[in-house]
Amino acid sequence: MSITAEKGQRVTESAPRRARRRWMSWLVAALIAAWACVRLLGLEHGSFLTQLMTLTPYALVAGTAVAAVLAVRRRAAAVPALAAVLALATGVLPRAFADPLTARGPALKVLSINLFSRADAQAVVSLVREFDPDVFSALELGPETVRRLDAAGLDTLMPYRVLQPAWGATGSGLYAKHPLTELKGLFTPIGHNMPAATVTLPSGARAQVVAIHPNPPLGRMTAEWNASLAAMPPPSPDVMRVLAGDFNASLDHRAMRDLLAKGYIDAGEAAGEGLTPTWPHGRLIPPLITIDHVLADRRMGVARVEVRDVPRTDHRAVFAELRLP
Repeated sequence: MSITAEKGQRVTESAPRRARRRWMSWLVAALIAAWACVRLLGLEHGSFLTQLMTLTPYALVAGTAVAAVLAVRRRAAAVPALAAVLALATGVLPRAFADPLTARGPALKVLSINLFSRADAQAVVSLVREFDPDVFSALELGPETVRRLDAAGLDTLMPYRVLQPAWGATGSGLYAKHPLTELKGLFTPIGHNMPAATVTLPSGARAQVVAIHPNPPLGRMTAEWNASLAAMPPPSPDVMRVLAGDFNASLDHRAMRDLLAKGYIDAGEAAGEGLTPTWPHGRLIPPLITIDHVLADRRMGVARVEVRDVPRTDHRAVFAELRLP
């Protein structure tokens, strides 16, 4: 009798555990499916969900592992998890594969760095010498940073500039090795300074470049961040236009995808570097998310993109070699 009772007790105890495991499997599958729905349908309302979407590539990796485990242990729960993983993969994986170069006209080389007001000036100028950009979009550009960059030799390499420096994160500027003409009234910046200018290349071709830096989607600034991305200028039918800077947004944000839908391509995605993280740099954790971009008129081609570390700033530099049609 005691043996029978003991066996019965074991059966009674194992049933709740099985039920818990079953419900846990369905809960995990539901979370993966919910993430996929928020990402694909652009439902990231509020600061928390908006910030969470930047981690979507990692959600894809974790979801794949979970779906594999469920496929072995809980096949019914594995079905929605696998469907969510496949849905996420369609939005994430193309960034790792380069698109064929469509335009083969004159090159337009763009460098973008959020300087954090204290980036190592010599390192920045070394990148300018290496990449030889036509235009350099400088974010979080303070008056002292302007002085240090010129002292390091930027004034000789890129003598043309349209600068709006300011203390803190507000300042921005455009430097160029070719003549720049400031564009006023192109759009109404929301957030930090966002100067715009037309650069005239030696071939005679012209292009417009805008230094981009909205406020991050933190707390009450989330609505402002959405409004800032929505207010950015669309491509022009008359001249090639490039938006370069710290967007505080990834390609997993609906606001960023809506901006691209106006007629832009993300240079990093086109070059197969769309999953290379750009922030945070220089901290205890490695860079995790991709929020620095060069967006080009979709009539342009992308020859290459490189992402580099810059000492004393929390963002990595993004260099894009574009081709005009």
